[in-house]
Amino acid sequence: MDFDYTVTTEKSFEDAVAKIEQETKKAGFRVLYVHDVTETLKEKGFIIKPFKIIEICNAKNAYNALQADIKIGLCLPCKINIYQKDGKTYISGMRPIVLSQFFPKADLGNLPAEVDKIIRGIIDRSK
Repeated sequence: MDFDYTVTTEKSFEDAVAKIEQETKKAGFRVLYVHDVTETLKEKGFIIKPFKIIEICNAKNAYNALQADIKIGLCLPCKINIYQKDGKTYISGMRPIVLSQFFPKADLGNLPAEVDKIIRGIIDRSK
């Protein structure tokens, strides 16, 4: 099982970021924060190609996951990365289905698979 779900897009970097934000809201999730990693590193003198981390969350799903095991908070909120590499723009998200591997004693039921499907859908509709 892959840890991530990653696709390439023909969209510009900024258009891909905007589309992820739009599709996140349509999916019933909320964009909590957009971290411009490129700018953060630039402030310290490090130069990298465009890279943003979009933190997204659905309160009900987060609540249910935290009820199963409070340490799942270490993996929250869900993150979708948008970055450029080798002349291409990528959209990548961690797959929630891996949570069961990290937290085998947590009774998560179908929640990881359901959220995994939503996140893959957000990414697919954004490419």
